[in-house]
Amino acid sequence: MTIKEEEKLFNKGFITITIINFIVFLVYYCFVVITAKYATQSLGATTAQAGLAVGIYIIGTLLARLYVGKKLELFGRRAVLRYGALFYLITTAGYLVSTNIFILDSVRFLNGFCYGAVSTAANAIVTAYIPESKYGEGINYYGLSTSLAAAIGPFIGLLLLPILGFKAIIIIAVILAFVTMIACFGFKVENIVLTDEHRARINKFSLESFIELKVLFIAAIAFLIGIAYSSVLGFISIYADELHLVTAGAFFFVVYALVVTVTRPMSGKIFDKYGENAVMYPSFICLTIGLILLAVTQNAPVLLIAGAFVGLGYGTFMANGQAVTLKLVEQERIGVALSTYFIGLDLGLGVGPYLLGAIKGLLGTYQHIYIFCAVIPIIVAVLYMIFYHPNKKLKMNH
Repeated sequence: MTIKEEEKLFNKGFITITIINFIVFLVYYCFVVITAKYATQSLGATTAQAGLAVGIYIIGTLLARLYVGKKLELFGRRAVLRYGALFYLITTAGYLVSTNIFILDSVRFLNGFCYGAVSTAANAIVTAYIPESKYGEGINYYGLSTSLAAAIGPFIGLLLLPILGFKAIIIIAVILAFVTMIACFGFKVENIVLTDEHRARINKFSLESFIELKVLFIAAIAFLIGIAYSSVLGFISIYADELHLVTAGAFFFVVYALVVTVTRPMSGKIFDKYGENAVMYPSFICLTIGLILLAVTQNAPVLLIAGAFVGLGYGTFMANGQAVTLKLVEQERIGVALSTYFIGLDLGLGVGPYLLGAIKGLLGTYQHIYIFCAVIPIIVAVLYMIFYHPNKKLKMNH
């Protein structure tokens, strides 16, 4: 009897791959918030060079999602997960020899590529351990690992950097990456058996072999939501400093994590019972409210309430967008479909800070940036209403 026939969500495979995903994302998000500071303070980089050191990671990740997403089932999920984790460990250790900005850029690019490979494999592997009737709930629990890492990683990075320094954080990250690699090599992964037709389709050099056209709209929506949320990742520490709310700024991510943890299972059950619209529209509204609150805040309580609404908005969207993606494709296309979705999301998070940084010159203040970003989810909701028509009876061929 297979795992899916047993209809048990919290099986060993599901729990293991969720923990692996959490640690991989935790290491990534920990470095996101401290790389620019390290580049400027320790390596004497300019602000522009530091920005490139942060952003080049996303370029590596996007290339991995494109290439690995296309070839995942051909290489085999098992091999991509294991060797991706091995090279993730090696490139994480590479930070220890990053004695100048050029080495740091190279390490960041390669580390981003390995991160993209491991997360693409993990996103596909987890689907084999979720019963079909619990897809929304399962993906939401799995997505919780990403959302928690996105909150805990920056908190740990900002907390430990002044106390321990950059090198100590690298050593902690290397230990975590080593544990992940051991787990990946010990974890049983079933590869998909491909037909000759699917092999030919994968090897064919075409847009469809890199991108799943069926999920292009939801990936575009993810791109816009990513830009809106990047205003938080990119500027919350500077903004909180301006408002003299540094401590509240750090705890913003803790509130975000707590809200996501409490609401994620609930949103998954709502998705399964009532369909995606029942969670997608509320997520757009909550993100807008959170960003408006950020724009008007003058004190810690309002800043933390903003964190709760941003968690309800972005945190809910991120996982349920993934569940929508899975709903739209057949099993052989899961790898390509998920990589397409995350390319949209990562691209939004990657280009957002640069785009918004340029707009700041026109708008003048961070308050205006947050008001500008609050409009994005409203536009997204309108586009979603016009162009996305869910078919609740669509079955996932698993």
